[in-house]
Order: sequence, then structure tokens, then C-alpha cells
Amino acid sequence: MPPALLDTNAVSDLMRDHAQVKARVAAHTDPIITSVIVRGEIRYGLDRLPPGKKRADLEARAQAILAALPCESITVQISETYGRTKAALDTRGVNLGDNDLWIAATALTLGTILVTRDHIFTRVPGLQVEDWTT
Repeated sequence: MPPALLDTNAVSDLMRDHAQVKARVAAHTDPIITSVIVRGEIRYGLDRLPPGKKRADLEARAQAILAALPCESITVQISETYGRTKAALDTRGVNLGDNDLWIAATALTLGTILVTRDHIFTRVPGLQVEDWTT
């Protein structure tokens, strides 16, 4: 199994104790990582919630999960992949949001599987995508 990079919805699935995602993470023998973009999206989602028990519980879960995952920063190589991938997608008429494109560029540069439920990623040339919820 190649290393895996968890997209935002995969981290969210772990935060909600999704049984299949937890089982796939437990069975995965190669490294599992995430990116600073995913961390930022998780933080944004949490900060949009009103203060209270639900937010506090989700923040605690997020903190535990993200503490256990190595986090990849944006590097010069990733930025080069971002630019090439964005141009290639533009010529094909595929519009991928910037955050998703940074996540895809990270996975492409590192040669990881991108774990996500978002099917738009399957339109990125060369990107290996898996949905661990099924």
C-alpha cells in the first residue's frame, strides 16, 4: 500500500467515528498524513460552530486526530505541481477549488493516495484517489 493523504472529509469522517474509515486507517500499513490546507479547513469548520458542547467535543476529536497525523507543509515542489496541475485542468475545463488543488498537488508531489469522498479529484490526471467510506 502506498502512503495515504487524508482530505478534509476523511479527517471529518474520523472525527465522527466513521467505522469503515477507522478500520481502513487501522489496517493501512504505510504512513498516513494530511496537509496544512486540510488542517486549515478543519479549523475553519470548527470556528464556524457556535460555542458549546458539540464544538468542544469536535475540537477535542480534531486535536487528537491531527496530533497523530504528520502534516505536510507547502513546499516549492508542491507549488510547481500546483501550477502545472491547475494549467492542465484549465485546458480541460475542469474547475477545482484552490484548496482542493493544493491538496491534490501535495498528494501528487508526494506520490500518495488521496483519501476523499470528493469525486472531483478523480478528474486530476495522475492522482490516485480512494474513498474509504465504502
